[in-house]
Amino acid sequence: MFKSSTTAWIGAFLGLVFTRSIWGAITGFFVGSLFDKTKSEEGERRGTFAGRSVHHDYDYYRGRVTSNDFGICLLMLSASVMRADGKVMKSELDFVKQFFTRNFGSRQSSEYIRLLRDILNHDFPLEDVCYDIRRTMADVQRHLLIQYLFGIGQADGHVSQAEIGVIETIARNLGLTKAEFESILSMFHKNLSNSYKVLEIDETATDDEVKKAYRKMAVKHHPDKYANMDQSHQETAKQKFQKVQEAYEDIKKERGLI
Repeated sequence: MFKSSTTAWIGAFLGLVFTRSIWGAITGFFVGSLFDKTKSEEGERRGTFAGRSVHHDYDYYRGRVTSNDFGICLLMLSASVMRADGKVMKSELDFVKQFFTRNFGSRQSSEYIRLLRDILNHDFPLEDVCYDIRRTMADVQRHLLIQYLFGIGQADGHVSQAEIGVIETIARNLGLTKAEFESILSMFHKNLSNSYKVLEIDETATDDEVKKAYRKMAVKHHPDKYANMDQSHQETAKQKFQKVQEAYEDIKKERGLI
């Protein structure tokens, strides 16, 4: 288990003070924790990724992260999805830009978007990026992050299989279960079968199991649980809660449940 350092918590405090948002606190925590990484830890994490040497790309990645902040990791995950199908669409770039503007402000967002153009031209160890995010980001926020990545894929009107594959890899490396990933995926593919996946159950579930699963998911994703997060995260959470309700209504209608 990752043990947070004093530096990390100081960073979280400063991030909260200066940005007055949970996201700012997470960013500060992440940056503080990176300063405590030793060279020996970095050495252990170098090696191969996807069957090839990643020394050069790892140095590029680590140098970017330590000299900037948590937003760099988000850019790298965003870039992975944007170029998954072999082309980067303007609609995807606009979606990312809007997200960063809402969460980081227009000035810092502009700097990030300039960096994104450079990041899109590099390969980097995706597993390491996910590792750094996973150890500092709460479970519920990792779910919202996967929704954001699907938003990139859907920006051009369709989430391709290649994009789904990349997002699934990211979700797995972030610690999401298969059921959790499919629940989010089902938000972007509308059909009755996916309605069951939204509730994280099989189509063979009994009526009582359907009702129980709905109550569980409704509690888990209720907007009140996200009241202390920034507006962007609240909106994402509301979308998930709405999808849970829609899925349950579709199943009720199909089964004739009251």
